[in-house]
Amino acid sequence: MNRESGTLLIVDDERSIRHSLRTILANFGYVVVEAARGEEALSLVRSAQFDAVLLDIDMPGIGGIDVCRLMRKAAPRLPIVMLTVLDGEDRKVEALDAGADDYITKPFQLRELTARLRAAVRRNKVEESDTQTIIIGDVLLDPDRHLVEKKGRGVHLTPKQFEVLHYLMANAGRPIPHAKLLRSVWGPEYGNELEYLRTFIRQIRIRIEDDPANPVYLLTDSHIGYRFAEPIEERWDTGAIN
Repeated sequence: MNRESGTLLIVDDERSIRHSLRTILANFGYVVVEAARGEEALSLVRSAQFDAVLLDIDMPGIGGIDVCRLMRKAAPRLPIVMLTVLDGEDRKVEALDAGADDYITKPFQLRELTARLRAAVRRNKVEESDTQTIIIGDVLLDPDRHLVEKKGRGVHLTPKQFEVLHYLMANAGRPIPHAKLLRSVWGPEYGNELEYLRTFIRQIRIRIEDDPANPVYLLTDSHIGYRFAEPIEERWDTGAIN
């Protein structure tokens, strides 16, 4: 059995689920803290440090979606993995819109659960290595300050939205296949979760494009993936503009 490390917060109103998850994850080497309600979870996040949160989407009181949104404000870089139901596609998209990094569908396999949590904890612990500011057109991205600006005005992005945009801008002009983008941003366990990308790309376009329905920066390469428009100076140099 692989031994992991990290402190996890499990948020679920069903005691049996919390205790089962705690036992399983503790056996993998994680330190696990439990919360039965959203209010309790928010208090814990504001007073303690966690490497990731496993958050149920359907809870009494403050629901999981609202808890996720409030957690994201309180801890902008904290990885949040939602527990969702099998037929809740709209809810999954809603969770991603609220700032969740990932989701796991009930019922889930132990291998899937540990893989998703391992990826979330790993991403949270890896420091950003590329700190060079990127400017393309009216869009500026500064990895060191975790800052995005459009025409000089700050743009609010969730940590995962920022990672997607950073990767695409760092590879401006290159078409990035869906699977490559997923694995580069979410980790090697990913590759087929296209709904992730559709949601995140739509969110980013709303924030950086003048007309999100007709993007000029974050472009779609049909049947391939996504591409951030290359700097106009490079297009002149390569003769793309005659």
